[in-house]
Amino acid sequence: MQLAPIFDARLWAAVPFHFWTAVFFILGSLVGSFLNVCIHRMPRGESVISPPSHCPHCGYSIPWYLNLPLLTWVVLGGRCRNCGARIAVRYVLVEVLTAVLFASCWLAFGRSSTALALIYSGVLAGFVVATFIDLEHLIIPDEITLGGIAAGVLASAALPALHGAASAARSLEQSMLGALVGAGVVYAILRLGKLMYGRHDLDLGGEAVVLFTETSVRLPTEEVPYNELFYRGSDRIEFRARRVEMPDRCYFDTTVRLSQKVLQVGDDRFEPESVEWMAVLTDRLTVPREAMGLGDVKFMAAIGAFLGWQAVFFSLMVSAFLGGAVGVVLIACRKREWSSRLPYGPYIALAATGWIFFGSDLLGWWLGP
Repeated sequence: MQLAPIFDARLWAAVPFHFWTAVFFILGSLVGSFLNVCIHRMPRGESVISPPSHCPHCGYSIPWYLNLPLLTWVVLGGRCRNCGARIAVRYVLVEVLTAVLFASCWLAFGRSSTALALIYSGVLAGFVVATFIDLEHLIIPDEITLGGIAAGVLASAALPALHGAASAARSLEQSMLGALVGAGVVYAILRLGKLMYGRHDLDLGGEAVVLFTETSVRLPTEEVPYNELFYRGSDRIEFRARRVEMPDRCYFDTTVRLSQKVLQVGDDRFEPESVEWMAVLTDRLTVPREAMGLGDVKFMAAIGAFLGWQAVFFSLMVSAFLGGAVGVVLIACRKREWSSRLPYGPYIALAATGWIFFGSDLLGWWLGP
């Protein structure tokens, strides 16, 4: 069943156009309030339905009249009414951003297709969740990526206009092609990047003491958690050490290899969890490095399912430019070190957002008259 007859623009035109602009803005703020729940709970593996909204500091169950989007945060001065703990500005920012995005979708697409405006609003809501989770946790949950692929295929079958197609079958074909291209191209880039740049030689500037604890590597200038180094089971740290000290033994002039599952010092092998600490004297380390993860692969597949293969290539090129520019600036400002993993999802989302609003104009400009 197609959605176009239900959301015929002529029926919606019976009410002033900007009445619906206001409705979309309010709807976006309400959805943004729910997105805040998703952003907080999804990375922690918690249900987004139960329990109801509550203060993460004191557990106070927030009544509906203290959970009004946009207003409550301002009225309460960004603090919990019960315990006075600060409420992050991110909450009101997400609500404002989602409200503006929803209203923008109506302004851009509402005159031609109400259904298209609603579907794009839903896509952008997914982008907001993916962006804020990736910025904080360096992951994009499967609920957003795999769920987005399924939703994109279903939406394409229901609304052929999503791909500019004349039939549901053709739209479904374009959606599945977009998902395959999105996943395939980014996965190929990920594997090629791992092959070419997946390891980084860190020069310590002379012999220095490096301490391996239960949770991190302590270098002379910084401390790096293991979860920023080990993304897959095959990742490992390697180096040649002049001296290795452990709680019950000592080694000299030996090779050390550390992965998530095995610590090898010379010919001896240990389970990493069994070694409380290890201090080494060395002048360099070889550490794993990766610019993209499988979450980005699935995220691009979801974008392809909704927006088509053309959007995949556009988003890939623009996001690479944006991410590279930001990375260079952060390194220049000493806000990012060699060990930092740049969240790539936000740049993909920003590029795909540009495609939603300006993709047809860009294609027309590129192809010419």
